[in-house]
Amino acid sequence: MKASRIAAATAVAGSAVLALSGPAFAHVSVQPEGSAAKGGYAVVDFKVPNERDDASTVKLEVNFPADHPLASVMPQPLPGWSVKVTKSKLDKPLTMHGEKIDEAVTKVTWTADGKGVEPGYFQKFPLSVGALPEDTDQLVFKAIQTYSDKEVVRWIEVPQEGQAEPENPAPVLELSAAADDHHGTSAATDKAADETDGKTGQTAAADDNGGAKSGSDTTARVLGVAGIVIGAAGVAYGVLAGRRRTA
Repeated sequence: MKASRIAAATAVAGSAVLALSGPAFAHVSVQPEGSAAKGGYAVVDFKVPNERDDASTVKLEVNFPADHPLASVMPQPLPGWSVKVTKSKLDKPLTMHGEKIDEAVTKVTWTADGKGVEPGYFQKFPLSVGALPEDTDQLVFKAIQTYSDKEVVRWIEVPQEGQAEPENPAPVLELSAAADDHHGTSAATDKAADETDGKTGQTAAADDNGGAKSGSDTTARVLGVAGIVIGAAGVAYGVLAGRRRTA
């Protein structure tokens, strides 16, 4: 009896663990392709699994954080889906690349043109976003998933640090430290300077070689002329000497 009770309790506990871990495992999530650095741009994928056995996911709505608006959001064409980007006026305009932006993307909606995400499959919905904020470590997106049987699942609960994950957690994008591009620019400048110095040195060496060659040519010409003069003097002396002997 004790053994059977222990087995039954174990089975119930295992079922409870699976039931609790199921939603956490299959929720809508967001991950960057590469890194999502503060102040930069990134491509992010919203991963949507299908949790139903008898219905397909036919619509996904992703709401953007109002406290950290993103001015640039561009979806990638996705076969079998139509996409709509919704923008709204900002209470406080943003400044990007020296220009003031008075509106930002507040929502992106994908709607299936065909079967959508069928049972047993998942779908990635990619977006190019930026510029990412520099004053926060994460961005929270609230997603709404709609099935073909009209069921709606709202992934809008914000996870709290130190607490258990909620039943329907919102997708959270973790931001990495800001990338420092100045090092690359400095290195490129130093390299260009080194190449310039090298070319200058080669030019100077060429000039020196040219000067040495020019000096050698001048010396050869002087010696040649001197030889001709000496030869002519020798011939004249020989002629005069012959005349004196004949006389």
